[in-house]
Amino acid sequence: MRYTSFRPGQPWLDTEGKRIQAHGGSVFFEHGVYYWYGENKEKTDGQNGIWHWGVRFYASRDLYNWEDLGLIIPPEPDDPSSSLHPSSQMDRPHIIYNRKTKKYVCWLKVMGSMQTETVLTADSLLGPYTKVREGLSPLGMSAGDFDLAVDEQSGKAYYYFEKVHTETICAELNEEYTDVTGVYSSHFPHPYPPYVREATAHFIRNGKHYLITSGTTGYLPNPSEVAAADDWHGPFEVLGNPHDEDETNTSFRSQISSVFRVHGKKDLYIACADRWAPDVDPTVIPYEFYAQLFELLFTGQQEKVLELAAKYNLNRELLRKVFYDNMRNTSVADYVWLPLTFTENGKVVIRWQDEWRLEDYE
Repeated sequence: MRYTSFRPGQPWLDTEGKRIQAHGGSVFFEHGVYYWYGENKEKTDGQNGIWHWGVRFYASRDLYNWEDLGLIIPPEPDDPSSSLHPSSQMDRPHIIYNRKTKKYVCWLKVMGSMQTETVLTADSLLGPYTKVREGLSPLGMSAGDFDLAVDEQSGKAYYYFEKVHTETICAELNEEYTDVTGVYSSHFPHPYPPYVREATAHFIRNGKHYLITSGTTGYLPNPSEVAAADDWHGPFEVLGNPHDEDETNTSFRSQISSVFRVHGKKDLYIACADRWAPDVDPTVIPYEFYAQLFELLFTGQQEKVLELAAKYNLNRELLRKVFYDNMRNTSVADYVWLPLTFTENGKVVIRWQDEWRLEDYE
């Protein structure tokens, strides 16, 4: 099958007819080719203990049709202590290029009691990648979802991450992009989920820095939030939810992982999102329910959970879809790619489209 348009939320197959496995992904543009990479979930069924099967790469010239280039970072199934072991909760790979060292640098988030980072480098975008750091706790913090960005003029790199369940940190990277320098700023403090911001996606438009983040409700979708600033470190002004017409408060049942600008277009930016839980119907299990649920759990009010469930007429089977969040078959998670529009007063807007084409934009 050859695609001639984007169809958000529908299964997206590669040029060989297989589901694309680039979850929590990003897009890298080089030499006229787009590369889409992310978590390979092809073996993850939610029951077998396999969280990932490495990082998978795809290539495209038209952004519709993607050729599978295989695993650029394979799993390490023979080493249970490795952050790349299939049972390790490795998420959200991000790759940036270092002009000074001529290295491609990849950071991986690894969940656990203390969330850490694994850092790898390569001489080519397609690898092979070699681990240079494992178990890194940036600034001594438990570091969650993140994004990496490079100042194209100065070459300085920045690392936006969720200090787990508290706030967002913007940390400066060293010259090699393999560690933080100790210089950082703090943003968007919240006392607990679901309000803490995660899944930061950074982009620059007309000299202004934008951050799109989600709340913290696991694989269950929630409202996105946009903030903007004139500098890497802010201060950031919160502009609100870009999905202003989504009555379900679920970002069209998805979570944005990255934003990129389309080359050759005047002002087209695409938000790349995952629909992690396509089986969860927000009209049956509404965001308002699990937002309150997370607040109860993180404020020590577990005894009120069943009362809350009764209020929303949720039975035990439906509750399992919420509580067993890490037991999802994420191999069938779909993608929601939508264009960003910008209003005259600086707001960022993402509107639903069943189908859309690059050719409809200048």
